[in-house]
Amino acid sequence: MRTVTATAFARQFASIQDSVHREAVAVTSHGRTKGFFVSPEEYAELELLRSKARKILRVGELSKEMARAIRESTMDSRHDALNDLMK
Repeated sequence: MRTVTATAFARQFASIQDSVHREAVAVTSHGRTKGFFVSPEEYAELELLRSKARKILRVGELSKEMARAIRESTMDSRHDALNDLMK
C-alpha cells in the first residue's frame, strides 16, 4: 500500500487518482494515518462485506418480547435431544 502525506495527496491528486486502481493509498498527516483512498470497486467490496457481517445483539438491547420469544423457542420435535440440552 502506498502512503502519502495530506499535502502530497492534494498536490498529486491526478496521479494518485489513476494509481488507486492498482493499490489503495493511505493518507497521513503529522505522521498519523487519517484515511484511505481506494478505488470504487474496492469500496463496493468493503460495503458488500459490511452488509454480510454478523450482527451482534446483546440481551440487554433486545425488546422484552424478543427476549421472551427466544427464551420460549424450541427445536423441531425431531431434535428433542437438543431441546433437552436447552433445559
